[in-house]
Amino acid sequence: MPQLIPILNKHDIYKKVAALGCMISSDYKESELVLVGALKGAFVFLSDLARNITIPIKITFIRASSYGSETSSSGKVKLTREIDIDINKKDVLIVEDIVDTGLTLTAIVNYVKTFKPRSVKICTMIDKYERRQVDLKVDYAGHVIKNGFIVGYGLDYNENYRELPEICHLKL
Repeated sequence: MPQLIPILNKHDIYKKVAALGCMISSDYKESELVLVGALKGAFVFLSDLARNITIPIKITFIRASSYGSETSSSGKVKLTREIDIDINKKDVLIVEDIVDTGLTLTAIVNYVKTFKPRSVKICTMIDKYERRQVDLKVDYAGHVIKNGFIVGYGLDYNENYRELPEICHLKL
């Protein structure tokens, strides 16, 4: 039976998202900011983050995957939903649930750059920088962890646990 070990409760998540929203609002106060949410995992975080950003924003989604039903990345990134609004010459903030190896996010960043945005930065709820396999800078991170498979607050294992209001280590 899987075991869930909480690492961030609802209150801690709320505080971190509010702080990120404040920083992003300040950093982009003179910009046309577009949030690009990475589906499916980032939808909960993106929703909360958007409500904590106090400047006008536009939102679109992209979907890329390298996990499938496994707990580690396959290294093969598949793009299944493309950006559907104009991001040319706009500031783009890619919103992710978790940055682990960085392989999927690198593919997303490279794809986004083909539209010639003014800038591209990354915001993630969870940064597992110690597992990074590529040189990738995360500009805004809600929480940093070293190891473990994480679920809840949009993060899943085989499409399960996304609905959890907290973030937990999943022990299989």
